[in-house]
Amino acid sequence: MKFEVVVPVGIAVVLLLIGLGWALTENDVAMDRHFSPQREEVRRETFEQSKAYRQGLVQELQNMQFQYEQADPAHKVALADIILRRAADVDPDTLPPSLRQFTSQLRLTRGR
Repeated sequence: MKFEVVVPVGIAVVLLLIGLGWALTENDVAMDRHFSPQREEVRRETFEQSKAYRQGLVQELQNMQFQYEQADPAHKVALADIILRRAADVDPDTLPPSLRQFTSQLRLTRGR
């Protein structure tokens, strides 16, 4: 005597759709986990190349230069480190001449 399990077609279709949905969802999560960091890196690089970002960075460095020139000698050491760290990621050719000269002079005095 054989024992057979009979699954109604409707239940089989529902189970198949649930399994397919789960597989597609897991695939989407895995793909997103893989490609999201690369997409964000491209977005970040694009943003850093934008005119608004570069102008904001130059303005920030100019404000820091003004603060440096107004600071007492004890504060100048800390400000110079902050300015050099902030300017490290900037292409010197994109800076105005006065700011380029200021940062290069800071690098010389700080030994970097």
